[in-house]
Amino acid sequence: MAPTGQPASAGPREGARTRHAGRFLVGIAAIAALGGALFGYDTGVISGALPFMEGHFGLTSLGEGVITSALLIGAAFGSLLGGRMSDALGRRNALLWAGAVFIGGALAVALSPTVALMTVARFVLGLAVGSASVITPLYLSEVAPPHIRGRLVSFNSLMIVSGQLLAYLLNAFLAQWAAWRWMLGLAALPAVALFVGLFFLPDTPRWYISKGRRDEAARVLRRTLPADDVPAELARIDQARGLEAEARRGAWQQLRTPWVRRLLLVGIGLAAVQQITGVNAVVYFAPKILASTGLGTGASITATIAVGVISVVATAIGMSLIDRVGRRPLLLTGLAGMAVSLTLLGASFRLPHSPAVSALVLGLMVLYMAFMQGTLNTGVWLLLAEMFPLKVRGLAMGAAVFVMWLVNFAVALVFPLLLDAVGAGPTFWLFAVACVLSLVFCKRYAPETKGLALEDLEHELRRAAGEAPVSASASTSAST
Repeated sequence: MAPTGQPASAGPREGARTRHAGRFLVGIAAIAALGGALFGYDTGVISGALPFMEGHFGLTSLGEGVITSALLIGAAFGSLLGGRMSDALGRRNALLWAGAVFIGGALAVALSPTVALMTVARFVLGLAVGSASVITPLYLSEVAPPHIRGRLVSFNSLMIVSGQLLAYLLNAFLAQWAAWRWMLGLAALPAVALFVGLFFLPDTPRWYISKGRRDEAARVLRRTLPADDVPAELARIDQARGLEAEARRGAWQQLRTPWVRRLLLVGIGLAAVQQITGVNAVVYFAPKILASTGLGTGASITATIAVGVISVVATAIGMSLIDRVGRRPLLLTGLAGMAVSLTLLGASFRLPHSPAVSALVLGLMVLYMAFMQGTLNTGVWLLLAEMFPLKVRGLAMGAAVFVMWLVNFAVALVFPLLLDAVGAGPTFWLFAVACVLSLVFCKRYAPETKGLALEDLEHELRRAAGEAPVSASASTSAST
């Protein structure tokens, strides 16, 4: 009920403000998450290009691994660079830099005449992919109101798998002409859209306040929250900022604090879990896996579309559940389902080659990706964007994502060699064991962040780590 004396028109005005805030957040998500779409496209497109590059360049299994993983080692260093740039320059300006590198990198990859230049170009493109993988969820988590933060940040995950699906569709279309350079180069188009669209977005309230720009923070908050909630949100962010400033220590020193260091180790563990469980072996090498069951190159590339479709559908379902069910339950459920589907997938390679076996392998890959994309992928990216305190958020998330990309790099480099050495069945059983170990880790260490403002979440995580919670009256004492 409106307070006594409130003008009769306040209700309609507040409704209009709410609709405007909704449109503003949708616009932010649509533009910023293009970084996620580029991330997905540039990682997914290689699956369709590799079979043709293998013939063009005479690639061995090691060569396939090197070209695939060059982007990933670049992404590892890009994630560190992105975290530092986002803290220093702002989330938006760091994304602008990534957009420019996306454009140049995509064109360089498409035009590279030799394996050496292709490898270098994919490394450079990886710098943008890694930066976007850190900055985009960070940007979305800091601009979103708490009650929809999970869905808005998870929209980035939806855009990643949508980018992969787009890559699979274009791969299948262009495969009939063996136009693998076009597959790689078309990534420049959404990169231009990202670069241009970012000029119309503000930075996040939390970054503005971290730089002492309170008025700009308030302007952004008034576009995302009811007017009555803005002072309280500013005060909450201000308090967190005041505690950080009072400590007078840099971000690296903050990481030496036991509870922050513990959170960083958990974040690194979650990042590793997302990769050691095998998702990118499927994303990068699905046509190669299907071809090993007897399917031809064109049919294998086309069949991979099913993997992309289920990834989008499952991510959308995960987005709808994550703010209601919570992060931990989704992680645990997903890892259990992934372990079962990978065990069955490994067993299916013991069957004689036939169209039925190819269909079974594809079906189990789709089942695995449904569990992975709807739970673990969505949950881990969201947790990494939420769980670190403001002062070290960019640095800590960059460090965690750096490890994620290093593990991704190792999987992409080793997977083709494992297929040759031990076969697909034992390789997928190794991933199933990794899922079981990851389930134990997440059950013990993964935090639950559902429904809390980022500043309130910081106090909860301090308490969970055994640190005394910091009250408003303690704002003059040292923190983290």
